Amino acid sequence: MEKIILEEKQGNPTFKVSLKNNSKKLYLESYGCQMNFSDSEIVASILDKNGYNTTRDLKESDLILLNTCSIREKAEFTVRNRLKSFKKLKKQNPKLIVGVLGCMAERMKESLLEEEKLVDLVVGPDAYRDLPTLLEEVEGGQKSVNVLLSREETYADISPVRLDSKGISGFISIMRGCDNMCSFCVVPFTRGRERSRSPLTIVAEAKDLYQKGYKEVILLGQNVDSYRWNINKKEEVIDQNIPSTNFSELLEKVALVAKDLRVRFSTSHPKDMTDDVVHVMKKHRNICNYIHLPVQSGSSKILQKMNRGYSKEWYLKRIKSIREIIPNCAISTDIITGFCDESDEDFQETLDLMKKVEFNFSYMFFYSERPKTLAERKFKDNVPLEIKKLRLQRVIDLQKEHSLKNNESSVGKIMEVLVEGPSKKSALEYCGRNDENYKVVFPKEDSKEGDYVNVLIERFTSATLIGKIIKK
Repeated sequence: MEKIILEEKQGNPTFKVSLKNNSKKLYLESYGCQMNFSDSEIVASILDKNGYNTTRDLKESDLILLNTCSIREKAEFTVRNRLKSFKKLKKQNPKLIVGVLGCMAERMKESLLEEEKLVDLVVGPDAYRDLPTLLEEVEGGQKSVNVLLSREETYADISPVRLDSKGISGFISIMRGCDNMCSFCVVPFTRGRERSRSPLTIVAEAKDLYQKGYKEVILLGQNVDSYRWNINKKEEVIDQNIPSTNFSELLEKVALVAKDLRVRFSTSHPKDMTDDVVHVMKKHRNICNYIHLPVQSGSSKILQKMNRGYSKEWYLKRIKSIREIIPNCAISTDIITGFCDESDEDFQETLDLMKKVEFNFSYMFFYSERPKTLAERKFKDNVPLEIKKLRLQRVIDLQKEHSLKNNESSVGKIMEVLVEGPSKKSALEYCGRNDENYKVVFPKEDSKEGDYVNVLIERFTSATLIGKIIKK
């Protein structure tokens, strides 16, 4: 569940203007976390070399692909409804190919072909290289599936096609898979075991993005703190002739690519994050002072049932250490309400932890049992849905209070903001993010997308800071 869900991008068609004269059209929608959006760029790159340009127009598409998420039941329900909407297109164009990629494909496998009759293609996260061959099979009149998980695949040699980035911010996947086996989470079953990319390829990709004019890179992994190159799980060097690299060292290598290249990372697991990472953040001004540190619950009893590997007290010490090193570091989290056997007392522990930390942002959900997880096999999903939702609303309300308080403290401050694009509410305004990942809205004036601007914060909402550009 260590995922930041890009709510504003869910289901939007991803697109990149191509200079190639490809004859076929790919319509690609992504759902779920940042890793899925990064994977879509890999898919687009593979298919670009096989005659496909991306399109935003469903009607002109030859191939429709949905890159899916299985983290919650709602995510799968959304995809199923989306598939139904393609029936008319499929009837009008019998040669149209419809495929399901990603975590939902991995979880459901061949059953997707049976349950969703219009689906021609099912491809798991480790099988994207096989897409050209699988498409040939479909064009030959047969359904096609490849959901084999790999212990080696990292796609390190594939240069992603940067979709909808505007040349400002680029994802760099540093590792794949997850070994943590949290009892509520399906990710280890859909994305396989952890494996890391060579730091040389990661740094090279960061340099390439910078040379192309990108202003920001985001290092991605299900658990970036588990990144290790030439190091085994016992923290032993595997080959003495090859330099070893852990995550704090990798983070520094990327920060040194260029002083004006902003660096972010996601996501961290509390039990694996070290002070070394925080010290590297403090050392390099271009590493953003923002950490996503999912707690999931404030009850040590529930955390143990979740197999999180830490207690409430331990997590609070981790927060204390971060804030001692970087006092202004923004911290966000994930919270699940209504996990198996969660009592009123357990839920109060969650509220208590929130009050002690006062997270800057939170991603909040009620528990959704996922097939094949440890929780599904061992525990009863015994908290009524109504209670789950009531607890979730209390968490949302409390987080809103904390967000308002944190945002209020920003009034009067001058913040460096990377201009990302137009504001949704006004064509006369831009929005962007500051070092601490706050969304900032301001009049355009003479700025443009990709600029760094200094914004004086004048007012706020629970989700947004509002101000004006000033000249220093």
